[in-house]
Amino acid sequence: MVRLPSKLWVEALIRTVEVAGSSAFVVQKGDAERGDTLIKVSRLDGTAAAYTPSTNLEGERVFRNLLAQGVGPDEASVDAYIKRARSRDSDLWVVEIEDREGRHFLTEDIED
Repeated sequence: MVRLPSKLWVEALIRTVEVAGSSAFVVQKGDAERGDTLIKVSRLDGTAAAYTPSTNLEGERVFRNLLAQGVGPDEASVDAYIKRARSRDSDLWVVEIEDREGRHFLTEDIED
């Protein structure tokens, strides 16, 4: 399976979010070709969710909802996780989506 360059994938996600009437911002730019992408979804009410990429048993790209690992739903814990992740990985892309409904707009499967 061919994977899109990270920069192109992020640009497509942001465009999808904007077309749906929400906002998305690149908080940190990572490696344009191979950087992983951490997604934060802020509901604008003090709660948030975070999603990180992973690979399932079939070798397909999926995203993990970090709520199952104790990250969130309070926005402060999501922000603390992102801060730690950014300090560990300078190639990491961080995208923040602001959506009152909490939609992540990811087309990949989500695992809890």
